[in-house]
Order: sequence, then structure tokens, then C-alpha cells
Amino acid sequence: MAQYLELHPTHPQERLLKTACDLLQKGQVLVMPTDSCYALVCQLSDPEAVQSMRRIKGVDEHHLLTLLCMDLSQLSLYARVDNRQFRLLKAATPGPYTFVLEATKEVPKRVCSPKRKTIGLRVPDHAALQMLLRLHGRAMLSTTLSLPGSDVLLNDPQDIRERLEHRVGAIVHAGAVPSQPTTVLDLTPMDKGLAPTLIRQGLGSLELFGIS
Repeated sequence: MAQYLELHPTHPQERLLKTACDLLQKGQVLVMPTDSCYALVCQLSDPEAVQSMRRIKGVDEHHLLTLLCMDLSQLSLYARVDNRQFRLLKAATPGPYTFVLEATKEVPKRVCSPKRKTIGLRVPDHAALQMLLRLHGRAMLSTTLSLPGSDVLLNDPQDIRERLEHRVGAIVHAGAVPSQPTTVLDLTPMDKGLAPTLIRQGLGSLELFGIS
């Protein structure tokens, strides 16, 4: 049965997140709040945990997952970033954006886009998630929390508990979160001097990117 951890929204208790981190490192999938919506998260290096996360969401290996990074320094370990891309990332992070970039060798091929060798990455602006990333010390894989056959994002922690308490290691509740996914931008066209491509408009504003 999942542990249910209630945290302060802006000053999360480290001892509780150490419990969540221990479960993560033992191969468990967690439910975590983010600055956009609730998400499922697991270790990048654990294929079984990745498969478990995909089963909970009801998606196959073609569904692309997102890497959560603590900051731009960590992000640069997993993605190739040129100077133009870095300036844009610096202006937009942390925040509710997912950026598609060319993956480095640190990213397992099984979670990259098979044709383009790209990966979606984000630096979330949420205190509990940031602390978990710091405690874990590495990027984590994530996907927005919806269940098979539905595009509705789960947003009520008690509802999440009833549905998933036997399928995840912990459910972390740290106050209300939005119920809208991130804005997704493909930055790879910038390699050729082109503008970023909007893939999905979500919570994040597009003003920073010159997209109307």
C-alpha cells in the first residue's frame, strides 16, 4: 500500500521527502505534485520502474516520457544545448515548460524518440519536487498523471489515493496544484537558426518565445 505523505507547500519537510526518495531508489513509482499538475515519477536508470509507470498510465514504449531536472546544469548532462538554446532555457526555467532537445549518451535509448534521438526535459518550479530532485541527485523520468482511456488529469489527492494506493510507492500531497499540463516546445529547429516549434500549448506563456 502506498505511503501518503502530506507536506507543507512551500517549506516541505525533508524527512518525509527522504522517505519518498528511498522508495524511488528502491524502484517504486511515486505520485508527485508539480507546478503544472500531478505527475508519475520514477528513476531514469530502472527499466522495470519505467515499465510500471507506463502500465499505470496505460501507454506503450512509443509514448515519450519527460526528464525532470533540478536546474540547467543538470539538464545539460542529458541534452545538447547551444548558446541560443541556453539563453532561452535560462529565461524560461524553472517553470511549466517541457523542452524537446537532442539527447546525450546519458539518456537510455529506450526513453528517447527512436527516430530523432530527442528527449523532453523540464526544470519544475515546485518546492517539494525540487527537494526530491536534490535528494535523489539525478534526473527523474515523469509523465502527467492520467489513467488508461482518459485524458483527464487527476488533481484530487484523495481520489488519486483511492485509485492508485496499491500501484505506487508513495503519494505526495503538498497543497493544491494546477490541472493543466506544461507547454511543450521543440528547440531542435534552433540548431538550424529557426524558431522553436510549439508542440502543445499548456500552462506556460508563449511570450518569451515570440510565439503568438
